[in-house]
Amino acid sequence: MLSNMDADQILAIFRALMAERVRYKVVGGVALNLHGLVRGTEDLDLFVDPTADNVERLKAALRSVYDDPHINEISAGDLAGEFPAIQYVPPEGGFSIDLLSRLGTAFDYDAIEAADQIVEGITIPVATPQMLYRMKKDTVRPQDRADAERLRLQFNLKEN
Repeated sequence: MLSNMDADQILAIFRALMAERVRYKVVGGVALNLHGLVRGTEDLDLFVDPTADNVERLKAALRSVYDDPHINEISAGDLAGEFPAIQYVPPEGGFSIDLLSRLGTAFDYDAIEAADQIVEGITIPVATPQMLYRMKKDTVRPQDRADAERLRLQFNLKEN
C-alpha cells in the first residue's frame, strides 16, 4: 500500500485525521497505491479544506502523532493564500506531507472527487481513479504522465 514509506506512521496519520474529523482527500502516489497501482513515493499528498477550523483540527491530528513545534507554523492563511501548498516534514520517518488546497485554477479541495476506502478500520477519503487521471494526464512531469497512463489502462478510463 505505501511503498518506500513507513506504513505504520502513515496509518497513524490517517487514524489521527479521522479522529479529529479533518476534511482532506488523498491524492498522488499514496492514492495510486490505495487503488492497487503500486508506485514508490516519498511524500503523502493531501488536499485539505483550508477553513480555519479544519486547519486547526489538522494541526491537532498531526500533534497527536508528532511532538513537533513546527506543526504550529501550518496556517489556514497560507493554505487559502496565493501559494496554497505547505510541505510538512515530520521529525521521524523519511517522507514529507504535502498539504494542498488548490492546484492553480484547475483543482481545489471541493473539486477533488473522492471515495472512502477502509484500511485497518480507518476511513480514508481517496481521490477516485478518474480524478487522479484528470489531475495527472496533462502535466509536464513524466512520472505524472506515466501514472495517468497506468490509471487509464487499469480502470479503462476514456481519454478526454
